[in-house]
Amino acid sequence: MQKKRLMSRSRDPLQLSNTTAMTLPDERYRSIMQARRLLQELCDPKLTPRVAAGIRDRARGALRHYPSDWDMQRTAAASPDVFQERMEDLHRFVAAGVRDREDTQQ
Repeated sequence: MQKKRLMSRSRDPLQLSNTTAMTLPDERYRSIMQARRLLQELCDPKLTPRVAAGIRDRARGALRHYPSDWDMQRTAAASPDVFQERMEDLHRFVAAGVRDREDTQQ
């Protein structure tokens, strides 16, 4: 029930930040890597020809200090409860069950 309420909210980025409790460590890791690929594509006029120069500049600026593969692997090793490159299916199943139970108790 709680999950449906959270997902039915508008797609306002400020409201989406409230749903981070439902994100598993491997989903968070994958999201960071996908965001980097998106920024890289925004910088390449061959891949995204209709993107304004200002947007390209902002994407390039964000990439300047964006975590590399090495940074993300080190972060995952240091904080597996926050970032994980991959989760075993059993661990993912248990983590999802715990998360759902916590959602129903709130």
